[in-house]
Amino acid sequence: MGEVRFGILGPLEVSGGAPAAAKLRGVLGTLLVRANEVVSVDSLIDELWPDSPPRTAATTLQVYVSHLRKALGTADPHHGRDMLVTRRPGYLARVTPDELDSTAFLALSRRGHRALREGDFAAAADFQRRALALWRGPLLSDIPHGPLLEGAAVRMDEARTTALDERVRAELHLGMHRELVPELHELAAEYPLREEFHTHLMVALYRCGRQAEALRVFTLLRQTLVDELGIEPGPESRRLQRLILAGDRDLARPAPAARTGRGADRALPRPDPSFAGRTGELATLDRLLRTAAFGGGGEVIAVTGMPGVGKTALAVEAAHRAADAYPGGPRLLDVRAAGRLPRPAPGTLLVVDGVAAEADVRPLLPLGCTLLLTARRVPAGLPGLRTVLLGPWRPEETRGLARLFGAHDADGNHREDALRAEEAEEIAALCGRLPLAVRAAAAQLAARPHWTPATLLSRLRAEEGRLDALRCGDLDVRARLRAAYEDCDDERRRHFRLLSLLPPGPFDAERAAAALGTGTARALAALDALADDRLVEADRDAWRLPELLRLLAAERLADEEDPQTVRAAVRRVCLAYAQDAADPRRTAGPDPATPARLARTAYDAGLWELTVRLTDGLARCARPDAVAEEASYALALDAARRCADRPAEARMLRRLAELAWRYRRFARARTLLGRALERARGCGDAEETGQALVGLAELLLDGGATDEAAQLLGPVLDAPAATRARFDAARVRALVALAQEGPEAARSWFGTCLTLADALDEPALRMYARRSLRALDTGAGAGFAAVEVRPGLWRIHQGGPFAGAPRRVGEPCR
Repeated sequence: MGEVRFGILGPLEVSGGAPAAAKLRGVLGTLLVRANEVVSVDSLIDELWPDSPPRTAATTLQVYVSHLRKALGTADPHHGRDMLVTRRPGYLARVTPDELDSTAFLALSRRGHRALREGDFAAAADFQRRALALWRGPLLSDIPHGPLLEGAAVRMDEARTTALDERVRAELHLGMHRELVPELHELAAEYPLREEFHTHLMVALYRCGRQAEALRVFTLLRQTLVDELGIEPGPESRRLQRLILAGDRDLARPAPAARTGRGADRALPRPDPSFAGRTGELATLDRLLRTAAFGGGGEVIAVTGMPGVGKTALAVEAAHRAADAYPGGPRLLDVRAAGRLPRPAPGTLLVVDGVAAEADVRPLLPLGCTLLLTARRVPAGLPGLRTVLLGPWRPEETRGLARLFGAHDADGNHREDALRAEEAEEIAALCGRLPLAVRAAAAQLAARPHWTPATLLSRLRAEEGRLDALRCGDLDVRARLRAAYEDCDDERRRHFRLLSLLPPGPFDAERAAAALGTGTARALAALDALADDRLVEADRDAWRLPELLRLLAAERLADEEDPQTVRAAVRRVCLAYAQDAADPRRTAGPDPATPARLARTAYDAGLWELTVRLTDGLARCARPDAVAEEASYALALDAARRCADRPAEARMLRRLAELAWRYRRFARARTLLGRALERARGCGDAEETGQALVGLAELLLDGGATDEAAQLLGPVLDAPAATRARFDAARVRALVALAQEGPEAARSWFGTCLTLADALDEPALRMYARRSLRALDTGAGAGFAAVEVRPGLWRIHQGGPFAGAPRRVGEPCR
């Protein structure tokens, strides 16, 4: 657009003049807060009329949007009317990053954050000052806030406070402690519960020689936290108090910036004695490096991969192994020193760590050295680039990781309390086989002598606390992964967050499109962009969100997306998987964890019908453990009640009863089947009525009451239609005949099963009927006899079929 600029960091501002009417300002402000995203009509109505919207709310909203288009068209005759786009299920404000102050603020703040992380304190302070200067007051302070604006205001205020914290932190590094003292006193009073501003004030006072005042700040902070929250200050505040009490000299002066001494390389670190795996990648790099040395240098080789995957460790190890091919030796160069590097000796191998873009490397190309780069993104524009893509450890590489966890003492003897190989493999799997995460887990175990391997495993198995468990000292997996996330633009970060709604494991573009709310082509473009950023993995036609990145994405989704957006995305994802599970062309059921997890997600979002549909998909899966299966059916039963789906209630009660029967809890099975029969008859569901009667008949058969079982099956067998309930009734009737009269009496009933299976066109049922008929031909005499009582479920009896109580129930592997 170019002509119109918008400001929401304070009262609403429009460069051509903001609309005067309060409701028009409310609509425009809400759309700008969610710029370039669709805001649903329902969300806008809730924002404008949070208590009692008028009956004509949707029509009135259309009128407001029409007025806004006219006003924007007046401000910018060329493009203004095109800014507001109608897109189901609502409207979208289309703006470019430089047209909206909040977007500019976030971009500057991210650059400041990166500069601070890299140790460029002057740049960090400058970026954060420029970002904070865009604020004119609280977000949209002249517009009443409904739920959407209130959430956005909290989020942006937190971003502003973070930028303020990082600006102060950078200025302390620059030696500006005297200038900061008055402002920090104000900030500590304005944010009495935020420890970071108090610790900054303590540092500033201490560096001004005011040690007693610095300690007084800690005392007041502790008193406030204890009085208000009943907690003690955090470890960083307590550590700072101890340093001040001890008169620490290093604290009394700013730490040198990371860029001091820029322009000099340094010797390669020693080989890491705990380096593990990577046999194939090392062989490839060794071949590439030796070929480059033989050719006289000048080659560029890049090791790329997701954050924490061990790119630097691999590059250093490979450089050491190929060092004999380079007379000038290997040298390690931080990419920030590339611009002022003196010409190295001939035959030098330069390991350049942390490359973000081609521009970081181009100044090194004229040196004629072989360059071994580490980079998250592939610097594809470099001439002659050879790339080695590094992924997580392969499963076979994790079998020798027990040594990382202190499996041997100082004398090399095996410790009795050391981690077993299988425990190390499980820890590695829970860490996504990411080297940084595995090392953080090992550090946790070493730092906490009271922890056993079982303690660590229990912390890692809980998804909600796994990233917390992978933080120990300087090893912080969440921080490393989040830095990569923050480096992306707003759209990629949003796509990354939404992909966390997909179940773990591989997914295709159609599933991604459901999560993102786009078409397949746009989803593919989004996935390619995220793969370039190493936030998703690409494998032929499938994609995967690495496990720890999936957990980070889920955290960011909960913190940064509004609930309505998440609920809509959950609905799309669950619908996609529910339709897939119901597809009759599928020949194999999915992993039971997939429908179970999605059903839980749908339930948490209040999507009751989808909870039931997804749980129905469990019936086609290989069975999960009994506890998980029972929890899933209980959840779906509650969802069915909430949406008043009586047939589904009967179905879930029956499945809970079948689970109880399978694990020999007969009293519970009988109670649940009685309730299922009552629900099914109450809503006139003939299929579920038949299935409940079949289940009760099986219980009678188990108890030896064969006559009563046969009588109960009569109404189901008399039904005219070929149904699954009638098939199961014929199956149980065959077992009754087998128990009462022997194989020949059962033969006709298993023949009926075969006829019904053909009519139902169910291959699994057809195979069961044929197996049962073949089993009758083998003859069942004395001794042990195995009877396939259900497809895939066998029971072993002594003395022939059903001659007394069952001795053992088992299920073959599938």
